[in-house]
Amino acid sequence: MESKPKNLELLGLNLNQLQDVAVENSEPAFRGRQLHKWIYEKGICDLQDITVLPKSWRNLLIQKGFTVGHLHEIKRLIAKDKTIKLLLKTNDGETIETVGIPSRNRLTICISSQIGCSMGCQFCATGKDGLRRSLKASEIVSQFFAIKEAFDRRPSHVVFMGMGEPLLNIESVLSSIYCLNKDLGIGQRRITLSTVGVKNTLPKLAELALNYLGTVQFTLALSLHAPNQNLREALIPTAKSYPLNTLLDDCRHYLDITGRRVSFEYILLGDVNDNNEHAEELADLVGGFQSHVNLIAYNPIDGEDFQRPSLKRVQNFMNVLEKRGIAVSLRTSRGLDKNAACGQLRRIHL
Repeated sequence: MESKPKNLELLGLNLNQLQDVAVENSEPAFRGRQLHKWIYEKGICDLQDITVLPKSWRNLLIQKGFTVGHLHEIKRLIAKDKTIKLLLKTNDGETIETVGIPSRNRLTICISSQIGCSMGCQFCATGKDGLRRSLKASEIVSQFFAIKEAFDRRPSHVVFMGMGEPLLNIESVLSSIYCLNKDLGIGQRRITLSTVGVKNTLPKLAELALNYLGTVQFTLALSLHAPNQNLREALIPTAKSYPLNTLLDDCRHYLDITGRRVSFEYILLGDVNDNNEHAEELADLVGGFQSHVNLIAYNPIDGEDFQRPSLKRVQNFMNVLEKRGIAVSLRTSRGLDKNAACGQLRRIHL
């Protein structure tokens, strides 16, 4: 009996890989180029709809278990600010959420890299049900097409800030970044990978990214959320095994390898980590970096008593950082009324 290929999903494969699929399945390489055009340029979801291919060969691929690999949309929520959150179903019956955030000149897609999350951050809804599994590259890239269809326009920017910890799924994430960049034409500088920090992975990420992509131009955003080790451990359980000093040393190593600065994300929790003393500590912590701090006012989730900080406390926090010479910005919460904002994505059980 002929063994099935390891990767049956065609979505996520690059041009050379699709040409290999054609040749390995008794067709000339140009059939792979046709597959590439119809999957990535035309956005075709079903092999039977790629009518440029001989029907007999389409049937052969389907018999062997090949699919394009798209996720299935099962629910769509539209927020007052036109942000759209999609509930998508995988072929094995799991569910994930992905979000499209529109503005006049850009459409940002907030991509999930895992089903659930194992990091257990106290202020985030995603980890409340634990981790089911990591997503395949095809499942990550499929989110691009789901948002494209929902808005009837191409996403221009990608942020890996949805469900899951990207550094616990490095190879699939890098494969999807390659695909988004090379096959779908999104510049790496328009792609951001956000991580809360996983021990011993930042140097690995840097080296693997260079191997996968040739050059590293995407933005790495590190979620700090606390200016000292004790508070960070209280908010992020995994921080107990990954001291801040070690984490920042790894950030410096990443910078040395890639030449790309690290951005820092900081969720402001009312009366927890948002006073002026915390801002001074944060400035001391990141002041030696060529970096940027992105502040995020807490977005409420069920089951947690954290409070969104007042606008005055947010502005005071920003003022302290600016006076210390720290580049800082405040991220506007989008999709808040549909639980589509940062930290609110959660796996829905059907």
